[in-house]
Amino acid sequence: MKRIANNQQRESENTHEFFRRNARYFFALAFCLLVLQDVFGAHGLMAMHRSKTQMREVQAQIDQLDKENQELQQKIHQLKTDPSAIEKIARDRMGLARPGEFIFQMPAKPDAKSAPSPAPQH
Repeated sequence: MKRIANNQQRESENTHEFFRRNARYFFALAFCLLVLQDVFGAHGLMAMHRSKTQMREVQAQIDQLDKENQELQQKIHQLKTDPSAIEKIARDRMGLARPGEFIFQMPAKPDAKSAPSPAPQH
């Protein structure tokens, strides 16, 4: 029984001495693991950088949509208040004219790229 107790005590002392001798290494390893977690972890520096990049992209989209929204608000205001804007749309899109006016539509010129090339003559 004394042997078992002595063996257990020696093992305990050896384990305690092992941890005491290597404590610096354990702390260094733990510190390195914490640094890795802070840099590459789910809430680390890399994740924060990705989040900031996404935030800038979303903010740019928001700014673009705000600009488009303001332009559309201006168009709505013009259509509600400016008779010449309404007349322009009536003439351009709907082909309407004032009484006594005639509208002449000219055929569109064919594109040089889409027109077939003439056959070469010999």
